[in-house]
Amino acid sequence: MAYDNVCKYLVEWFPESFARWLLGSPVSLAQLQPTELSTEPIRADSLILLRAQNLILHLEFQTDPDPDIPFRMADYCLRLYRRYPAQEVRQIVIYLRKTQSERVYQTSFQRGSLSHRFEVLRLWEQDPEVLSQYPGLLPLAVLADPENPEPRLRQVVRAIAEIEDPKLRQEVKAATAVLAGLTWTPEEISRVLGGLAVRESTIYQMWRAEALKEGREEGLKQGLEQGLQQGLQQGLQQGLQQEAARLTLSQLRRKLGSLPEDLSETIRLLPTEQLEALAEALLDFQTLADLIQWLRESSSN
Repeated sequence: MAYDNVCKYLVEWFPESFARWLLGSPVSLAQLQPTELSTEPIRADSLILLRAQNLILHLEFQTDPDPDIPFRMADYCLRLYRRYPAQEVRQIVIYLRKTQSERVYQTSFQRGSLSHRFEVLRLWEQDPEVLSQYPGLLPLAVLADPENPEPRLRQVVRAIAEIEDPKLRQEVKAATAVLAGLTWTPEEISRVLGGLAVRESTIYQMWRAEALKEGREEGLKQGLEQGLQQGLQQGLQQGLQQEAARLTLSQLRRKLGSLPEDLSETIRLLPTEQLEALAEALLDFQTLADLIQWLRESSSN
């Protein structure tokens, strides 16, 4: 999600660039907060809602295909209608990384009689020259030309250098460096960008924080899953051992009568394999001494 959120930051800082690209006109777009929807939103941290005079533009940036996208778009459309019934809603899913998955061609959600359609843009099919016309879209232009990545990245770097505002220039540099990481190695990016200082930019810091957060969450999730699996396995093994000990003690009492408590405790602590062996051996026991002798021999082995 960290890469997706870089695009979210670009939309927040360059709404006019996205309006010209997606709507074809420089309309004024104001950001809506997900909390304005009446029910708890799904993935509210990545939801982008922009509002014009009679239009709400809902954008979803996706690094890779997500099977939940069709439902999510239908769900949000209904929530937006509930909150803003007089507003037209236009929904666009923008896929960043080239893929052969059929999911990136899904433009509808259907469930019974419910049918909902939305738009999809595959960035690698967009005209990089069009994207390069707008400062806020320069980082996306790198991904729009996967067949000629290095020449395109160099062209974007030259265009970035022409941005007059130093702060915006730094942010666009940072976003370009981050999104180029979807197809380039850090060494290649550094070589082409010429070691641009982007680490102090807001976009880079936000992206790094998101990436670290995702890494920690994934690590925690894997740790919990591994711990749960190990715990279940240990619990199963312990349960099997305890049941084997109970059955073996029951058979011994039937065969030999009452057992001393210390002897019973010794048997309860035997591993499952020894309990199974004892369950077979006890058929030949005649006295308590036979059991004690078997335990001694078993422990010495």
